[in-house]
Amino acid sequence: VQLQASGGGVVQAGVSLRLSCAASGRTFSRYTMAWFRQAPGKEREFVGGISWSGDSTYYADSVKGRFTISRDNAKNTVYLQMNSLKAEDTAVYYCAARRDSPTSHASDYAYWGQGTLVTVSS
Repeated sequence: VQLQASGGGVVQAGVSLRLSCAASGRTFSRYTMAWFRQAPGKEREFVGGISWSGDSTYYADSVKGRFTISRDNAKNTVYLQMNSLKAEDTAVYYCAARRDSPTSHASDYAYWGQGTLVTVSS
């Protein structure tokens, strides 16, 4: 599966932004999807994940209650709704896919999008 992330930009703290990740291929619905992010000088970190059916979602503590992951299997797209953005959310955001259950480890994901930059100014 090929992934294309979009929706990043420069925003002020406190506003919302929605990222999208479009996937190619007819088997998108069989993949667990996740979002990771990487800030300058830091390691890539898990943001959240969603099961293939969309019934289960998982979040890092740092974004829980502010970010929401959803997917539309008919459109081969997964979304990351980010509310109440903070300066510390500034990072390149990546979507990723794997065939098994969601995990928070980047090394478990075989497929990656190119990343989209989110910059939050305080």
